[in-house]
Amino acid sequence: MTPNLIIAIYLGLFLLDFLLDWFLDILNINSSIKNRDRIPEAFIGAVDDKTYKRSVKYTLRKGRFGLFNSLEGRALILIVLFTGAAGALDSFIAAWNLPIYWHGLLFLSFASIALSLAGLPSSLYSRFVIEEEFGFNSTTLRTYFGDMAKQLPIGIVILMILLGGLYGTLAWTGRWWWFAAWGFWMAFQLLMVVLYPLVIAPIFNKFEPLPDGSLKDRLSALAERCNFSNRGIFVMDGSRRSRHSNAYFTGLGRFRRIVIYDTLIESLKEDELEAVLAHEIGHWKFGHIRKRLLVSFITSLALFALVGTVLNWEPLYLAFGFAEPSLHALLFWLIFFSGPLSSLFSPLSNIWSRKHEYQADRFAVEQTKGSQSMRGALLNLGKDNLSNLTPHPAYSFWHYSHPALSERLAALED
Repeated sequence: MTPNLIIAIYLGLFLLDFLLDWFLDILNINSSIKNRDRIPEAFIGAVDDKTYKRSVKYTLRKGRFGLFNSLEGRALILIVLFTGAAGALDSFIAAWNLPIYWHGLLFLSFASIALSLAGLPSSLYSRFVIEEEFGFNSTTLRTYFGDMAKQLPIGIVILMILLGGLYGTLAWTGRWWWFAAWGFWMAFQLLMVVLYPLVIAPIFNKFEPLPDGSLKDRLSALAERCNFSNRGIFVMDGSRRSRHSNAYFTGLGRFRRIVIYDTLIESLKEDELEAVLAHEIGHWKFGHIRKRLLVSFITSLALFALVGTVLNWEPLYLAFGFAEPSLHALLFWLIFFSGPLSSLFSPLSNIWSRKHEYQADRFAVEQTKGSQSMRGALLNLGKDNLSNLTPHPAYSFWHYSHPALSERLAALED
């Protein structure tokens, strides 16, 4: 297969993904426009007219900006592809005659910084214009850029460890290096799952134990009732950056902890918070996390086998502007160029994820002795976050990892 044929196939798939994505986005925008003057039947009496109109306006603002952002992102891919910018950067660093590890580290670091800067205007507009307009942004420019300054060294350290492990397996394990690299990647992922809540997350947010009181007693009793072992319930200062709310558990085994945004505590009643936590515990109870990790292990094994196959396949590198094969060039391809291709498979993951959400909702209903608390939590979260109450079915099928709010409420009535 020649480089020109590889590019032709890539551009065909790229165009298919672009047209499909835009078609779905426009369907979703038109669905909001069509339904903007009347509250959907499922939400009559639960959502007032003012809130509904704000949610429609928020959906339209985000949707229209999303169209622009999609164009911008794909234009960047084409610019990098047809100018050979990535290959030029790689050749520039190659002239320094550095060991391959340092060559790869500098290339990926410079490329990551350049791409982050390219996406900065859109990120700033989304945060400080759209989110600000609807009252969700609570961060400052100082905090925003402070986060970026913290992310840079953390990202470089992680990249140094990851790249060192991959190049090490390539140098020391011979023909089956990709299998050893996969083993290293799995161990690295598991280590990050444990270390992230303990070491990295506290760099950006404060995590304080939930104060003693009726809420803590209620949530602790729920965790004990479900045999959900954990290192405690923590409140995160999510309001420092956004008024959006969430709750989750993180970590593995005895390092697992429950995290609740302070904004969630402000917006939900105690029984609704209990339902939200029961939902999260439901994911653990049904083994969703373990199943997702297992699937991740299997798919990543297939990916590393593919990497082992194409690592020295010169036409692929020539097609995308690189002078010669290298592990760091292939990693860049997987991270930057393969997005439009991998997105074509996202519905499969989303179908599975939505099934898990329904199961976790049912578990929450069982633990809270009825659907009222879960329904109240979902409705309040939907209102507080100005969720899209009328997504187009095709759009939600393709993009949503969670069922649409109306679908979740309907399922709770069964």
